[in-house]
Amino acid sequence: MTGCQKDDFTFGSINTPSNLKVTAEIVGKSADNPNGDGSGIVKFTASADNAISYKYVYPDGTFDNAPSGQISKRFTKTGVNTYTVTVVATGSGGVATNTTIDVEVRSDFSDDQAVQLLTGGSSKKWYWAAGEPGHLGVGQNDGDAEKNFYPNYYSAGAFEKAGSPSSSCLYDNVLTFSVDGDQLKFQLDNGGATFFNKDFQSVGGGSGLTEDTCLSYNPGGAKTVSLSPSESVVMANPKHAEQTRGTTMNFSDNGFMGYYIGQSSYEILSLTANRMVVRAVMGGNPALAWYHTFTTTPPNQNPNPTTDYTNLVWEDNFNTDGAPDPAKWVYDLGRGDNGWGNNEKQNYTSSASNIKVQGGSLIITAKKETSGGAEYSSARLKSDGKYSFTYGKVEVRAKLPSGGGTWPAIWMLGQNYATKPWPACGEIDIMEHVGNNQNVIHGTLHYPARFGGNADTASKTIPNVSTEFHIYKTIWSPESITIYVDDTLIHTVPNNASLPFNSGFFLIFNVAMGGNLGGNIDPAFSQSSMEIDYVKVYQ
Repeated sequence: MTGCQKDDFTFGSINTPSNLKVTAEIVGKSADNPNGDGSGIVKFTASADNAISYKYVYPDGTFDNAPSGQISKRFTKTGVNTYTVTVVATGSGGVATNTTIDVEVRSDFSDDQAVQLLTGGSSKKWYWAAGEPGHLGVGQNDGDAEKNFYPNYYSAGAFEKAGSPSSSCLYDNVLTFSVDGDQLKFQLDNGGATFFNKDFQSVGGGSGLTEDTCLSYNPGGAKTVSLSPSESVVMANPKHAEQTRGTTMNFSDNGFMGYYIGQSSYEILSLTANRMVVRAVMGGNPALAWYHTFTTTPPNQNPNPTTDYTNLVWEDNFNTDGAPDPAKWVYDLGRGDNGWGNNEKQNYTSSASNIKVQGGSLIITAKKETSGGAEYSSARLKSDGKYSFTYGKVEVRAKLPSGGGTWPAIWMLGQNYATKPWPACGEIDIMEHVGNNQNVIHGTLHYPARFGGNADTASKTIPNVSTEFHIYKTIWSPESITIYVDDTLIHTVPNNASLPFNSGFFLIFNVAMGGNLGGNIDPAFSQSSMEIDYVKVYQ
């Protein structure tokens, strides 16, 4: 093949940098203190003709890029030590020249106890404290002495990032600290995927993402960690200086602690033999500080709850054909206010065509038909006024409907809803499924400050929910509320006296159509059913 266009391989002028000069200023150096003030900080300045960037390479193999040629480096090896630093000046076309400079500097800082706690004296593995509320959080970093030492903007709930495929990689992280001679080393094993803050998605090859997301990204090999005195706003506030250890870990080669926020320096707030809390100012946004909590115990995403319930106190096995047992159940009827508050498109009835007990199951059927001024009919069954309970284990064995627009739910509402209107009464959604997102099961809690679009929720993909029966379960105690499908944990929320989950709740089963969560209804939809084999309550 031939072409008429003239090839142009012009790169422009290629000029090798020349006249490379480097100076080093040891901070605090004086006639009486030739090796500096003990901070270990050296300010380097490089210049060269025809240079467009500079790189400083240190004796331990780490390096810093310095486009302007100026950089400050803290050397942390205790005592007076001489370091040979190589400076590389790069010109157009990638051509480079280099030189070296020796600096003799004193560092008085050491934290041998931190090294011992991090490594156990040789090597130690750390994991995200996924079961601990607030293990990941973000707060302000603006000099406010009252608020600059805790995540006052956002704190993740226990195992919150386990419920979404876009974030579940976070808990796969294994962080290993080890001693190698006189150096502290760090290795991050992330299983091949990194949880990226959306502002840094381009580093992992992402684009157009609006949420923090797991992306395929290799953090690289072992990093060298230098320890230095903390200089954050927290340490600068005498009122809260005791909140920190006073030591910052500085990772070489863009090392990071599992969640990518464009930062390689982490201030240690607290450190024991089995628990660590760190704080890092977000790269590119000094107004935000992120908080991470780690332990030496691997996260168990299917934990046994501290409280379980085994005494069967109430059940319905739906073994008598006909209408649901009126001693246990009542109906919600009609279209509600604004489609039951969610723009839903169905009319609820008590007709046998929408709800019946047959063949050992409760069957709730959503149908495309004119009903009560709506284009769809369905049913909603509840134990309101018939049975409510406080704390216990609920198991509901069910098979879910299918079809775009279907929105089945197995849930509970606070029995005091008349005197404490939603969300003050509390809502526990044991199961929600959306036909437009087949096989993704949601577990959600609604309460003041966390309701509607800001509800406390998580989700996980469960195969074959519309073709097979699964057990949808919650274990509700004064300490926590955990939601499962079979034995797979969907969501965990710590309970306490400030939440509305410490009084009586009743059960609700329904199949909605469309609405805020159900979304667009498939024009070809005709009907589909949720089948419930049994419901059991244990205390």
